[in-house]
Amino acid sequence: MTDKLERLTEMYTSGPVPWDQPDPPPEVLAFAPTLPPGRALDLGCGPGRASIYLARLGWQVDGVDFVPQAIETARQRAQAASVNGVTFHLGPVSSLPQLSDPYDLALDVGCMHNFSADELTAYHAELLRLLRPGGVYLLFAHLSETDEEHWLWEPALHRLFANGFTLERAEYGQTTVRDETWRSAWFWFRRSGATHE
Repeated sequence: MTDKLERLTEMYTSGPVPWDQPDPPPEVLAFAPTLPPGRALDLGCGPGRASIYLARLGWQVDGVDFVPQAIETARQRAQAASVNGVTFHLGPVSSLPQLSDPYDLALDVGCMHNFSADELTAYHAELLRLLRPGGVYLLFAHLSETDEEHWLWEPALHRLFANGFTLERAEYGQTTVRDETWRSAWFWFRRSGATHE
């Protein structure tokens, strides 16, 4: 966690990060307006683009990120945009004791694909706890070819999220950041009504 925080802090300090765009990705722009506004959880919210967008649509939003510069920027932007209904929290998305209300939507645009196996397990447990039955979990992730590479190994995702979630849709593609290209995908999960051990 410390290495990741140092690396991301350096990225924020040295200039604009690649994910600091004015609008959320097209998949979020297309999907969010099809849902009735409710409570949303933006996991790895960064500078707040998706949180602010959802709040403008009438959602009550909690954005979470463990990079202080990201949270400070998100708060400043929400205030400058006069957006109500959004709160930003500093901390890891794999441990969210400060949050308790059930959420209708959880969004992760490129956060959890950086996790270790233990972090992924803790993150999944928090989603089980916080997302209401019938709620939607929308995930964007870079994909790896094996379980020993960086990014997310898709079989591990499906194995873990078989507990408590149903995959409704997936769209595969490639993502290029600066001079690197990775396999990537969007996943639309639905929170099921019960969990099993």
